[in-house]
Amino acid sequence: MTHSATRFRHGTDRAVTAVSALTGAVSGAASIWIFCLMLLICADIFGRTVFNQPVQGVSEIVANSIVAIVFLQAAHTLMSGRMTRTDLLMGWLEENRPFAAAVLRLVFHGAGLLVFALIAQGTWPKLVDAWVEKEFFGAQGVFTAPVWPIKACLFGGSLLTCLAFATQVMKDLKELLNAGRVAPLKVRHSVVTEPKGWPVLVVFAVLLIFGYAVFMSDPGRITIGLAAIGFMLALILAGAHIAVVLILLSFLGIWLIRDNPTVAVRSLALAADGAINRYLFGVVPLFVLMGLVVDVADIGRDAYRVAAWMLQRVKGGLGMATVAANAVFASITGISIASAAVFSRVAVPQMVANGYNNRFALGVVAGSSVLGMLIPPSLLLIIYGVLAEQSVGALFLAAIVPGGLLALVFGTGIYLMATLRPRMVMQTDRPTVIEGETWGSAVQKLIPIAALVVIVLGGIYSGIFTPTEAGAAGAAAAIVVALLKGSLTWRRFWRVLVDTGLVSVSILLLIIAASMYSRMLTLSTIPQQATMMFAEMGLGLMGFMLIYLVLVVLMGMILDSTSIMLILLPLALPIVTELGGNLIWFGIVTVIAVEIGLLTPPFGLTVYVVKATISDRNTSLGDIFAGTFPFVVMMTLVTLILTFIPALSLVFE
Repeated sequence: MTHSATRFRHGTDRAVTAVSALTGAVSGAASIWIFCLMLLICADIFGRTVFNQPVQGVSEIVANSIVAIVFLQAAHTLMSGRMTRTDLLMGWLEENRPFAAAVLRLVFHGAGLLVFALIAQGTWPKLVDAWVEKEFFGAQGVFTAPVWPIKACLFGGSLLTCLAFATQVMKDLKELLNAGRVAPLKVRHSVVTEPKGWPVLVVFAVLLIFGYAVFMSDPGRITIGLAAIGFMLALILAGAHIAVVLILLSFLGIWLIRDNPTVAVRSLALAADGAINRYLFGVVPLFVLMGLVVDVADIGRDAYRVAAWMLQRVKGGLGMATVAANAVFASITGISIASAAVFSRVAVPQMVANGYNNRFALGVVAGSSVLGMLIPPSLLLIIYGVLAEQSVGALFLAAIVPGGLLALVFGTGIYLMATLRPRMVMQTDRPTVIEGETWGSAVQKLIPIAALVVIVLGGIYSGIFTPTEAGAAGAAAAIVVALLKGSLTWRRFWRVLVDTGLVSVSILLLIIAASMYSRMLTLSTIPQQATMMFAEMGLGLMGFMLIYLVLVVLMGMILDSTSIMLILLPLALPIVTELGGNLIWFGIVTVIAVEIGLLTPPFGLTVYVVKATISDRNTSLGDIFAGTFPFVVMMTLVTLILTFIPALSLVFE
């Protein structure tokens, strides 16, 4: 190997290490910022409630801070591998065709570099204007703060993310060297393996050439919109970062439709700066923080222990206990992936030790974890409320009956399986024994759980808290509980703060991308044309819903829940409105249908989380998918019931 090639590899390693340290430090500061926002909101609640003296400017500070935090943490999210993408094709290529995988990653990371460079370009004039004009946010005489620091965070964070993407490009070039593709660098006296994966690269090259031809052919608006949707799905399946794909194709679409690249750059800067500049978006990091602290505090374990002790003598009792504990955990955290991770560690070993079938144990954990995204407070309902411009509180109220119905159907289904097909559930006939629990210990474990439920849901339903305030109060209460239980060390707390930022940024970046995507679709007139088409077809609302649900479930096989909603809702919402559908009801049906995709192959995100969490490495993904199948059937039944009986979702309207 030549000296230049060796220097390139060593230089790449040093660059990646340095950038990782830099992005980690910036991200850590932003994570502390999230914690400070929690304290600020709690101080506002306390001052308003006790002294009738609210803290001035809280909503403006939170809204602007969310924008700054996202861009300060975007680079570290990328470096940590947490920026949302699907591994369906890329995972196979990385294992079997590393050369092709490196080439595709090189293209995708180059696209990310371009996107954040465009954001920086569009943001720079706003930063200059904010500095020169001394712009401020807030109300004069009450509270004001300069705008330029927020713009500086946005601009600086975009440049830092460009740097992070640049280091990823260097890593990809290094991988090309390792895969045997040397390009301008020469390799002497070494064995060069034959690069594999050319058919995949040829197909990808043809796709790019076709896209360039569309770009140069001066197509109509609808053609541009349809091409953007088609390329978006293809690139997402290929493994590109979903936010990058949505932003880049929307940018190109607006450029073509308006025939003006300057307008496209301004639209991109507007989406980056304004899409999440709202107090409501503070709810995302706050609920994520609360969920992660609740996990550290072992509240899920406590809920399961109590439920298992109470139901141990019922047929399939430990399976029902898992459902009940998941429902309780969901009413605190609202994140199904967290539920899957917690109960994989807690419930599966307990069920297997008591003679339950391993496949059933895994299936009930994965299946019942979806309650986390339906039972309020649900992060997915919050995202839907933002996208559909519906009240989050109204969505939470609407989800009470559907969430309870789904939990009831799961419990009934488990009992029927244990009664009619006992070998599906149990390996032995010996009785289940849960020792070490008493009514006194059960009450002691349930008190903090009940307190968190009352604070979060009681505060929202009573009108004391907004969803954002409930997230802050719930996170603070969860921290207190964890400290009292002695389970929250400084090391764990720092890990929680960092993970809070990474999870939140991956979601909020998608929302920024969706804002750009929705604008492009509106300009293309596709939503309007689709609405007219379905109205003229005469299928009616229920006919459209059946087509929509099939499409959601199919997309759920390859994409995560948030991405599905971001892609489909801009198209579906105008149609539902035109056909007379209630958007609150539509949101409930959408969320439960999207959650079905978390259990279906080949992507099945929840199944992969369970597989990664369990200690038994002999268990295959096929075993877990087979175990979840009865729950997919039950979820499908509940989805159809809620679809055809909208009143169940509108009981508290």
